[in-house]
Amino acid sequence: MQRTKIIDLLGSDTPRRQVLVNGWLRTRRDSKTFSFLEVNDGSCLANLQVVANDTLPNYEELRKLTTGSALAVAGDLVASGGKGQRWEVTASAVDILSVAPETYPLQKKRHSDEYLRSIAHLRPRTNKYGALFRIRADTAWAIHRFFRQRGFRWLHSPIITASDCEGAGELFRVTTLPPGDNGGSDPFSKDFFGARANLTVSGQLAAEMLALALGDVYTFGPTFRAENSNTRRHAAEFWMVEPEMAFCDLSGNMDLGEALIKEMSRFVMEECAADLELFSRFVDPGLKSTLAGTIEKPFVRIPYVEAVTILQRSGQRFSFPVEYGSDLQTEHERYLTEVHFKAPVIVYDYPKQIKPFYMRVNNDGQTVAAMDVLVPVIGEIIGGSQREERLDVLEARMQECNIDPSAYEWYLDSRRYGSVIHSGFGMGFERLLMMLTGVANIRDVIPFPRTPGNIAF
Repeated sequence: MQRTKIIDLLGSDTPRRQVLVNGWLRTRRDSKTFSFLEVNDGSCLANLQVVANDTLPNYEELRKLTTGSALAVAGDLVASGGKGQRWEVTASAVDILSVAPETYPLQKKRHSDEYLRSIAHLRPRTNKYGALFRIRADTAWAIHRFFRQRGFRWLHSPIITASDCEGAGELFRVTTLPPGDNGGSDPFSKDFFGARANLTVSGQLAAEMLALALGDVYTFGPTFRAENSNTRRHAAEFWMVEPEMAFCDLSGNMDLGEALIKEMSRFVMEECAADLELFSRFVDPGLKSTLAGTIEKPFVRIPYVEAVTILQRSGQRFSFPVEYGSDLQTEHERYLTEVHFKAPVIVYDYPKQIKPFYMRVNNDGQTVAAMDVLVPVIGEIIGGSQREERLDVLEARMQECNIDPSAYEWYLDSRRYGSVIHSGFGMGFERLLMMLTGVANIRDVIPFPRTPGNIAF
C-alpha cells in the first residue's frame, strides 16, 4: 500500500478505505478498550488522530508508547466525531518503527526559543519550527516562481571567490595551507588557488556579468560574512536573493523590490495560511495586519536627505545621532516605517561616501543612485542600486575607495565592451522570513544558525 501524507488526507473531500500513514507520536490518550494516538508526519501543522482498538495484536505495546516514537499506521479513513478534526483513522495495524525513551527532550509543553536553539537538530519537530521551516521551503519556491514568471534566469554564482564585493574586508578565508604555514614571502603562492580565496559575501558582481549577456538574471544562494556581531539580525551564514537587470534604472529597480516583497507577503497569507496562523496567534498578534498593509499600501519613496530631515525633526531621542553623511540605523528605519509613515519605505540617493564603489554617481557628484527598502519591525530588508556603467567614473570611484583596479580587470571589461545602464539589489532571505512570520531573531529562521562562537550541528 502506498504511503499517504497527512496533509493530503485531511484535505480530502471523501473518506478513503485503507490508508497507510507514517509519522511520529505526539500524544497518547488511553481508554479501557482503545487508545487515541495523535500522529504527525511533518507535512502540515495538524495531527492525525488514530483510533487503536484493544483488538490489535500489539495493543499492550501501543499503550506504552512515548512521545517521539515512530509509527506506521494502516486503517480506514473515517469521519471523526471529535471537535476540530474532520477525519480520523481507525487502525487495522500499527507497526512500531522505533520507541523514543522517556528522556525525549520535546515533551508536550512550550519550550523557550533559547532552549530549542540548544537542540536545533530536534526543534523542527515542534509545531512552531515545523511550521516555520515549511514556510521557508514554500517561500523559496515562490521566489523562484516570481522571477521565472518575469523572464529572469537563475545564476549559480561562485561560493569561493577572490573578490570582496562590499569592500568591507569581513571575509572567511578558504585555504589548504596547514596551520602555521603562512606561505613564506608570497603568502598565497603555495595555496590551492595560488591567490587569496574567500567565501563569497555576495553574488552581485558575477550577476552583473550575466545580466550584461542574458538581460535579467538572479542569484539565490548562501553568502558568508565574518562580522563579529551577535545582534538578532545578523548571522555568519545566510541566504541572499540578488536580481540584476540590464537596461534598468533605479526607478525600475525599486519597482521590482516592492513587487517582490508584496508578492511574498501575499503568497504566505494565501498559500501558507494554516502555518501562518500559528505565528499570528503565538508570536506576533499584529502579523496579519502588518502583512495586509504591506500588500495594500504603496511603498513610500523618499530621498535620503528627506529621511534625515524627518528623523531630526521627529523629537525622538535615538541611541544613534541622526546626521547627514551617516548610515541609517535600525531604530531610525523602524521610526520611519512604524511611526511616521506607517508603511514600508524606500530611501534612495545616499551620500556616496557611505556606499560601495559600484553604485552609480548621480549628477550632483555627491550622492549615488542607491536604494534601501525598509519594512516595519525588521528595518532594512533590501539594499540595491543602479550600477556605475561609465568606465572612467567607476575607475575614479575605485581609486577613492582605495580598491586596486588590477584585481577587478574582468569587472572593468564589462564597462569597456558594450556597457549599458543596469541595476540590481540584494534581499536577505532570512530577514524576509522574519518579516513574514514575526519571528524576532535570525537564529530562529535558519535550521542550523552560524553565529560567532557557534558552529554546533
